[in-house]
Amino acid sequence: MGEVDPAFILEPEHRPRISYIEGKGVPLIDLSPILSSNNVSAIEFEGLVKEVGDACKEWGFFQVTNHGVPLEKREKIDDASRKFFAQSLEEKRKVRRNEKEVFGYHDTEHTKNVRDWKEVFDFAIQEPTILPASLDPDDKEVTECNNQCPEYPPELRETCQDYGQEMLKLSYKLLELIALSLGLPADGFYGFFKDQTSYIRLNHYPPCPTPELALGVGQHKDGAVLTILAQDDVGGLEVKRKTDGEWVRVKPTPDAYIINIGDTMQVWSNDRYESVEHRVTVNSERERFSLPFFLHTAHYTMVKPLEELINEQNPAKYRAFNWGKFIANRKCSNFQKLNVENLQIYHFKISE
Repeated sequence: MGEVDPAFILEPEHRPRISYIEGKGVPLIDLSPILSSNNVSAIEFEGLVKEVGDACKEWGFFQVTNHGVPLEKREKIDDASRKFFAQSLEEKRKVRRNEKEVFGYHDTEHTKNVRDWKEVFDFAIQEPTILPASLDPDDKEVTECNNQCPEYPPELRETCQDYGQEMLKLSYKLLELIALSLGLPADGFYGFFKDQTSYIRLNHYPPCPTPELALGVGQHKDGAVLTILAQDDVGGLEVKRKTDGEWVRVKPTPDAYIINIGDTMQVWSNDRYESVEHRVTVNSERERFSLPFFLHTAHYTMVKPLEELINEQNPAKYRAFNWGKFIANRKCSNFQKLNVENLQIYHFKISE
């Protein structure tokens, strides 16, 4: 990735500024009230639910501390990630992703039809993960997808499996708080994850000689229910602030996780909570590593506004769509530059 291929260069209006705005105001939420063994007062608990709801509504992004994920598990997966990406391209490509092998290594991903300055390794939480066999909406055939694991580092599979279980535990705690903030029962979202399609991604962003022309990940919204991100101290994640549309940098907070609402949650909440655009800038001197976890429903889930959140005054704003077909369409643009924008939730918006 030394020389800058034109495939990485963004249109002028999408290029990042070298100077950036520090994202003051991105909420930092302490989850200790739901983790401590002491009795938590109703006022404390309600305060936490309100904090999460406000963050979802106002930012679509927040950070959490005292989240219960053991630091050694995060350190282990970070260490395994660095070992994997330090190998030769030839070694990494032995577990390369393609249209058939959905999980594994990939270094030519596109966002909005521009190539990202990064390399990734994807690892499924549920094995096998069941996904649609084709994009055809009428084709009901499914395919079983398994993880590819490299020979080195040998601990990568077990480390990813352990870390994945921690991400699920944290996800369910967050889902309970979000459900309560919407007036739903705490377990209101649980039924969607029996055959989930969630996965962990290991990201590596090498130093880039022209950080003013390219992005590690171009501006986008996540299709997931939730994303849980661990980032290193290099930083680079930028969020589009809802109040004024400015790009603001999310400053790394030691041991915290960054949470963002995905498109699925936006549809479920009937736009009460919004999936927000974000992007990753690159650094000319330092490499950056990050660990996102994407919480996804089962492939057969029909994503639509939840019945409890719609009524005559607030009718459904989206037509139902199949999650598996939606994500399969989205992934098409990962492997090649397309002449059309990939599928977005607004394509299912019901016109008022």
